[in-house]
Amino acid sequence: MAEHLTLTVNGVRLAYQEAGAGGDAPPVVLLHALGERAEDWALVRDALARERRVYALDLRGHGLSEWPARYSVELMRDDVLGFLDALGLDRIDLVGHSLGGVVAYLVAAEQPHRVGRLVLEDAPAPLPRTSAAPVRPEGELDFDWAMVLAVRPELDRPDPAWSDALERITADTLVIYGGPTSHLAAASFDEIAARIPKARLITLPHGHLIHATAPEEFTATVSAFLAP
Repeated sequence: MAEHLTLTVNGVRLAYQEAGAGGDAPPVVLLHALGERAEDWALVRDALARERRVYALDLRGHGLSEWPARYSVELMRDDVLGFLDALGLDRIDLVGHSLGGVVAYLVAAEQPHRVGRLVLEDAPAPLPRTSAAPVRPEGELDFDWAMVLAVRPELDRPDPAWSDALERITADTLVIYGGPTSHLAAASFDEIAARIPKARLITLPHGHLIHATAPEEFTATVSAFLAP
């Protein structure tokens, strides 16, 4: 059973879930995709929590975290680093999906000593891409639409410095591509794997939502990679 908690980082209230008994292995932090939330990781969280302490965050503008009307990918990076500081987590393993993967590799590049192992699930490389303007879904949302409008352009036209940042990552890194049914180009994953010094690229052909579509396969793959 996960505990649902909050803390304030960089002036923003962040909601997170904590599960697991801990032990000698580093804790695992899970970062969700654009428009998702910590609960999106429930099956993976509970599986990993059998042997590890696991934290799943709602990024700013998502779920139960504050919607502060100030958004950028780098602010999300800084929130995660502040979260680690607030909880005294000196060294972690970090798993990110899509947007959460981008935040994760920026965290690992900003403070390489904090991340021992890094898992990037169908996360786009920091390369320009063609993308249509986002269309707001109908009905009530559990994320701030203003956040989408701020963050999507950054993902479509990333800061060129992000590519150089990948080369500073020292973590053993598993890059997971969702295969031909992912909306992201295969070359994006080749780019990430080429730039991160200790990266390995694999394909789990289940599309962009790998951990939701094939949770057992995804969790087994990640657990094996994170094993001490």
